[in-house]
Amino acid sequence: MLERLKRYVPSSIRHKLILASVMCIIVPAIVSLILYNSLTKEALRQQAVSNANDALQLVRGSVTNLLLSKLNIANYIQVNSTLNSYFKQVASGNEDEDPYRRFVESHRVLELLDSLTVVGEHSYVTVLLTNGAYYMNYSVSDYNPLDYRRQSWFRQVEQLRGLESLWTGPEPTVFRSDRIDHPNQLSVVRTLRLLDSEVYGYVIVTFTEDQISRIFNSLSEGSDVLMIDGQGNIVSSTHPDSIGTPFAYLSETGTAEPYSIVTMDGEKYLMVQQDIPSAGWRLVMMQPYKSAIVNINAIFSRVFLFQMGSFLVFLLLLIALVRTFTKPLVRLGKVVTSVQRGNLEVRSNIEGNDEIGRLGHLFDDMLDRFKLMIAEISDNQTRKRKAELRMLQAQIHPHFLFNVLNSIRMKVMKRGDPDSAKMIGSLSMLLRMTISREEDEIYLHEEIDLISHYVALMNLRQKEDVRLELDIAAEAFLFKVPRLFLQPIVENALIHGFNQHAGTIAITAVMEGRHIILKVKDNGIGMEVATRESIIRKIRQGAANASIQDEAGSGSFSRIGLQNVMERMRMVFGEAFQCHVYSEPGQGTVIEMHIPERGNADV
Repeated sequence: MLERLKRYVPSSIRHKLILASVMCIIVPAIVSLILYNSLTKEALRQQAVSNANDALQLVRGSVTNLLLSKLNIANYIQVNSTLNSYFKQVASGNEDEDPYRRFVESHRVLELLDSLTVVGEHSYVTVLLTNGAYYMNYSVSDYNPLDYRRQSWFRQVEQLRGLESLWTGPEPTVFRSDRIDHPNQLSVVRTLRLLDSEVYGYVIVTFTEDQISRIFNSLSEGSDVLMIDGQGNIVSSTHPDSIGTPFAYLSETGTAEPYSIVTMDGEKYLMVQQDIPSAGWRLVMMQPYKSAIVNINAIFSRVFLFQMGSFLVFLLLLIALVRTFTKPLVRLGKVVTSVQRGNLEVRSNIEGNDEIGRLGHLFDDMLDRFKLMIAEISDNQTRKRKAELRMLQAQIHPHFLFNVLNSIRMKVMKRGDPDSAKMIGSLSMLLRMTISREEDEIYLHEEIDLISHYVALMNLRQKEDVRLELDIAAEAFLFKVPRLFLQPIVENALIHGFNQHAGTIAITAVMEGRHIILKVKDNGIGMEVATRESIIRKIRQGAANASIQDEAGSGSFSRIGLQNVMERMRMVFGEAFQCHVYSEPGQGTVIEMHIPERGNADV
């Protein structure tokens, strides 16, 4: 199949560009038309959903305020200390024995209950005590408060805790004066409890359902708004006959989608919903879908014709431009073919400031450089052979020097001068470590051997010997360290710490986790506080070419300063490396280094 398709693919880059350009126009054009149609419809749908949510949000705010006003009445009665104190006395039978005082207190409570519903929509407020006493802002002839105990929801009130509320309804209106004009009512119930949580009374705030449906009518023109409870039953609606019945489209509203489209009586409706947390209910708005979505067929047709016309015009223009742009490429291809045949004198002579012009210029320049490169390669090979020869000769010199020193040491020993022989042997070992070794890092035990030879060599030239004490942990011997990093520190101790006098230099090394703590301690003359602080400051600043005593003491084996050593250690180990200097006059000096591990290899 692929072989058959390859037959129809043009071999010329010009034709390939034209075909690719045409495909890059046709495919996006078709895809864009499809996406335009889909995205336009989706955008209109989202706009309709946004408008419906905004309208429902306005309704939700008004309904929430209404429900909160009823809840605030119950809150006031439940938390009012004066009312609670009075109700507790009545419930416990501890009322004032004077009938007149009882009447005055009862009348004061009733006036307070009446005042709670003076502003806003009317509500029926009832305080029902467990001993049968009751207080309300309506007449007993209108409704007997004790009948609340017969309501089906009354048994659920005992399960309330603290400031929890029970929203009931819808249920038929029980008040005679409102039964005809207001057939349904809703209630919110709170409990009155003693300190031991025993219930001694109930607060019931009842209001008619049409207080909510009037909000629906005033704020949802052209849409149908209803409110459902947690069980899916309609609590309030602009259609009174549907109140109390299950909502038929509960499955759609129960999904996590922000909206849904349902079909009612053969017509599509856009349905959005929002929660009312204070009551545990939901508001649902249903809007005719065709009134929210505009017809985009005419718009789509005009856009399609415009895009097709533009496609044809730009296609012809593209073909002409591709032919013009590819002429230099065709010319460059012919030049490359000539070069492949061995003709290095041919040139493209393509001019221009674009990429093709620069490519032609660079190609011509590349051909000009070929001749020079051939000569340079031949010359480089000659110089490389000469350099290798010089390097081999240079390797012979150190070995020759070591052999001569070893011969001198043997002759000195035969003549009975072991000190001089030992001095020559130590010097040979030091030179071998510093000259012949090419690696930058060595094992710690090799560095310790080098220091031992160095101290032995220095003892032969000083008036009094300095003793070297070593306490190195076994696991630290194979720790990789920079070559000759201890020698400048030991040299400073010999020259500046002892000043040609006897003493002891102790080198200790212990492993702590993946770090090695290495200390170089001497019992020399120590340093003043100002000198020590100056050295620490220079170490931190990374100062170079200065020793502990500003490079005093010429003729030493190494002129490398302590700060140079520390800078070298930081370059090798990074910021994890740390160095501390401890010294007091007459108490010697301690150089303590914390060296991190850098992937040591096994021997």
